[in-house]
Amino acid sequence: MRVFLDANVLFSAAKSDGAVRRLLELLTAEGHVLCADGYVAEAARRNLAAKGPTSLTVLAALLDRLEVAPAQADPDSMAAARALPEKDRPVLVAAARMKCEALVTGDRTHFGPFYGRSLGGVAIHSPCSLAEWLFDAK
Repeated sequence: MRVFLDANVLFSAAKSDGAVRRLLELLTAEGHVLCADGYVAEAARRNLAAKGPTSLTVLAALLDRLEVAPAQADPDSMAAARALPEKDRPVLVAAARMKCEALVTGDRTHFGPFYGRSLGGVAIHSPCSLAEWLFDAK
């Protein structure tokens, strides 16, 4: 499965050797393809530079193991994305453009109402719900 990672997931995986990083390692070990684009990669870099600059090297190493596409130019090109605030639309559009079946995000405020549902053919999950969806079914 192709899984798109939001900036806050990248940030968490880079900043802490905790549950999110372990989830990404497990996903990779299970053969899932982890994806991001320039928009979320830059947001994660910017936030780490401000809040944990020593973790920038971990983020760079993580991004080297992902499929990273250029940022999308037209975030309003997808009708389903209009359900989200303007700053979050590029995330969903990129996930769909990269043919990801799932988008994992910790943004409960904007994506939370869609956890466990699909927007534009992309299943929206928190890190926890993605783990449950993929691994509890086994």
